Amino acid sequence: MAQRIIVDPITRIEGHLRIEVEVANGKVSNAWSSSTLFRGLELILQGRDPRDAWLITQRACGVCTYVHGLSSVRCVDDAVHVTIPENARLIRNLLMGVQFLHDHLVHFYHLHALDWVDVVSALKADPAKASKIANQVSPAGNSGTSDFKAVQARLRKFVDSGQLGIFTNGYWGHPAYKLPPEVNLIATAHYLEALRQQARTARMHAVFGGKNPHVQSLVVGGVTCAADLNPDRISEFLYLHKETKAFVDNVYIPDLLAVAGFYKDWGAIGGTSNFLCYGEFPQQGKEPDSLFLPRGAIFKREVAKVQGVDVAKISEHVKHSWYEGDQAKNPAQGETRPAFTKMDTNDRYSWMKAPRYNGEPMEVGPLARVLVAYGKGHGPTKKAVDGVLKKLNIPVTALFSTLGRTAARAIETQIIADAMDGWIMELVENLKSGNDKTFTPYEMPEESTGVGLNDVPRGALGHWVEVKGKKIHNYQLVVPSTWNLGPRCGADKPGPVEQALIGTPIADPKRPLEILRTVHSFDPCIACGVHVIDPASNEVYKFRVS
Repeated sequence: MAQRIIVDPITRIEGHLRIEVEVANGKVSNAWSSSTLFRGLELILQGRDPRDAWLITQRACGVCTYVHGLSSVRCVDDAVHVTIPENARLIRNLLMGVQFLHDHLVHFYHLHALDWVDVVSALKADPAKASKIANQVSPAGNSGTSDFKAVQARLRKFVDSGQLGIFTNGYWGHPAYKLPPEVNLIATAHYLEALRQQARTARMHAVFGGKNPHVQSLVVGGVTCAADLNPDRISEFLYLHKETKAFVDNVYIPDLLAVAGFYKDWGAIGGTSNFLCYGEFPQQGKEPDSLFLPRGAIFKREVAKVQGVDVAKISEHVKHSWYEGDQAKNPAQGETRPAFTKMDTNDRYSWMKAPRYNGEPMEVGPLARVLVAYGKGHGPTKKAVDGVLKKLNIPVTALFSTLGRTAARAIETQIIADAMDGWIMELVENLKSGNDKTFTPYEMPEESTGVGLNDVPRGALGHWVEVKGKKIHNYQLVVPSTWNLGPRCGADKPGPVEQALIGTPIADPKRPLEILRTVHSFDPCIACGVHVIDPASNEVYKFRVS
């Protein structure tokens, strides 16, 4: 007989997520993903100046601190038919690159690592052995015996106090943990180092963006940070980038390989079948051909048959969501009309809609980008993927998994960090030649429509705008976590995370660590995936623009 397990809320994510599964014979046999918060950004935007949309949508989340701003600006760029200058393209790319570096570091160490690392086990480690292992796999500093003794002593204070602080509520001692104590100690030490590094990496946003979170230098038609394009600011950005890149190369990648080596069985757990990415980082030339990370769709894991992407084939389903009706619509004609009933996994059970591409659920995010790039012969991706597969001695099919999803995130972090060196130098050469243009003037049309696509750390992100009377008439966001964590669609096909959970082994139903591993591998960020409602009256608030 199947046993029901509910994990609510899923922690170490942004927003509110509820996962319900059935377990039979020690494995997940069915799953339901429920977003339990409604917000309503699309409604807030109606009637506003389209040029202000990026400042509002960027506040969808405090984790994805830049991505909605860029997608929104691209959306309105498209609506006003403006081509931004080369320097603006480079600045936007560099800011997005920073977002990837920061986001992926934080995810691996602070949101996902504790699914694989038993922190309390590190107290049993021999610091001298830990030092020897660390120096064998990585050239990073702070890896002496005394360094690991200091981390162990710090951890001991947490444990002896009875309050584990940032490590509270882990399933310590769970039988699914496989790392030896010394590797657990190394990973715990690097968790603490990454806390310091992510703060310094975020400073790069402030150099050209004014602040972090929520940069201030975007504008329809380009960027506004012309005064910061001077040797001092560029040198500061370069220094911080070099430091971050060294952490990625010398700590993140070695840690990924070290941990993955003990969990190769997860190369056959948590996979999906279809993948979608819009591509990212436009280079000189026409999109999508100019995108550094290519655009494409993959069906049934056929990596050698990457297809083009047609946004007209995107539909959002609401049959199992708390919205009026059950008709699937393209985002360009999308509606946000909430209608809460009750939590019922046989009927409606989420505030998220269910996006589909050509009728199919599509995984988006690092794995989708890496698979599309690999399938299209993208040189840096193919080299990096083949290198990781060889070092781990696993087949390419292992990518279709929780392990593959986690590895893909690290692989693309390194690829993007390397590419950013070239973009910085392009910017410097432009400035040396006297080209300091960062903005293209435009006129706001009375009526227009626009689409802004980008691929962000968590996956494919799209903004759609309809302008009437020079004001926003309709605005829709289809975000990565909606693609990945949305419910069943009109055809009752499970969403990607629901698919991925089926077949997951559960060693201890009272401590479902394995569920967290697969869910966290998607890096859920629910805040932007749902939409402000009064729970007492079920009233959606409307805001008057003064």
